[in-house]
Amino acid sequence: MHVIAVVGPTGSGKSALALEAAERLGAEIVAVDAFTVYRGMDVGTAKPSAAERARVPHHLVDVLEPEQDCTVQWFQERARAAVADVLGRGRPVLLVGGSGLYFRSVVDPLEFPPTDPVVRGRVEERFGGDAAAAHAELEARDPEAAAHMDPGNLRRAVRALEVLELTGRRFSEWRQAWDRYDAAIYPGLEVLGVDLPRAELADRIERRTRRMLEAGWDAEAERLRRRTLSATARQALGYAELFAHLDGDCTIDEAAERIAARTRRYAASQGRWFRADPRVRWLPQTALAEEIIRCAS
Repeated sequence: MHVIAVVGPTGSGKSALALEAAERLGAEIVAVDAFTVYRGMDVGTAKPSAAERARVPHHLVDVLEPEQDCTVQWFQERARAAVADVLGRGRPVLLVGGSGLYFRSVVDPLEFPPTDPVVRGRVEERFGGDAAAAHAELEARDPEAAAHMDPGNLRRAVRALEVLELTGRRFSEWRQAWDRYDAAIYPGLEVLGVDLPRAELADRIERRTRRMLEAGWDAEAERLRRRTLSATARQALGYAELFAHLDGDCTIDEAAERIAARTRRYAASQGRWFRADPRVRWLPQTALAEEIIRCAS
């Protein structure tokens, strides 16, 4: 049985195309997304509807509460288990999503260093919010890791220093497998990307943002605002902007503009991530569904 990945930036239409192909193939979908795992975050994550999930089984959707963190290690373990289950039942698997980190965690033999909130808290306290100081210490202790980090990104520097204290191994040593694309754990893995011109993708993002707001995204944000969202859930696109609107800090139109702009930036980042992966074969929307079916034949 085949494992086929369908990747690309948010708003590119990959989910609808994969759904069409999966239905024709009798395949099942494993969602490779950091946010559709959360119950109650439906509109804002463009989660497949109940009707769509009735047509094609989806895995790793609605499996966590928004208060729970979704770590890459957790996702890796459960996504691989889902793939094994589907293949074991003799069905093809479509890995569908735009989270490059989660995608690679599933298909490549990547290790993830341990974490300890007590140690991390101690490291954070040492720097008191000073990202430059944290980056300087990392540069002294693990220059290779520091060279790959934004000096203003306190969270990543703290994480690398936490790993050093926990394991005695430099954070950069854990990253060596990231530079390889030839050791996928699924033989014959096919990776297909949705190729859209930048202007067309920007227009799709703008229109999708408006549709999601018309579908009740602000009401969904109102419900979630009363809950204590995990660090992962808080990163989902658009909710912070809607929380600001609900707090009276901006109008709904201003929130929509901010969401679309942030989504365009995120989509550009996704595009750069997947363009760096030589396994991805980029196809226009019109050819993608048929190519998925051909790959599964």
